Amino acid sequence: MNHLENNAYFWQKIDTLLFSLTYKKSRDPQKVHPTYSNLVYPLEYGYLVDVDEGNKYVHIGVFKGNDESRQVNSVVICADILQKELDVKLLIGCNAEDEKAVLEFLNQTEYQKTILVRRGSELPLWASLD
Repeated sequence: MNHLENNAYFWQKIDTLLFSLTYKKSRDPQKVHPTYSNLVYPLEYGYLVDVDEGNKYVHIGVFKGNDESRQVNSVVICADILQKELDVKLLIGCNAEDEKAVLEFLNQTEYQKTILVRRGSELPLWASLD
């Protein structure tokens, strides 16, 4: 049984965030993590900034896949016990192979585990229009 309500309005808000912020690349594919030399980024990685606020960093990580699409296909939610945080990362232009590579990358240590939520178009009965 699936316990996740995949709400189309949620994805609409994700799209609004993506298009109202600017992507800044931080790491190329196959680059080594700056702190953990055993971790190699499988895809391009970056983050979103708010250029209207002087390039203010917004804590949203982004993995860019090999598809030319600018659509957020899925999100990854990371539970990190070293950082003591939950972290959300957007996957843009990612196909199933890209998603698998990101999951393998993010789940390879005992300190961080992730789940992936794929984009859906369902409208739950409880969802209301904004």
